[in-house]
Amino acid sequence: MYFTDRGIEELEGRRGEEDVTLAWVAERLREFVDLNPEFETPIERFATWLARLDDEDD
Repeated sequence: MYFTDRGIEELEGRRGEEDVTLAWVAERLREFVDLNPEFETPIERFATWLARLDDEDD
């Protein structure tokens, strides 16, 4: 188990039943980067990965 799995499990446990839009997630990611600019690159990579999940080229 990766260290990050604990955070993912907490997210799922606390908010797993909620319906949210991707626009809501995008805004939360922007807020996170505003508060934690040192995480700009990993958040950018994560957002790009999510955006391109259905691309056949990848």
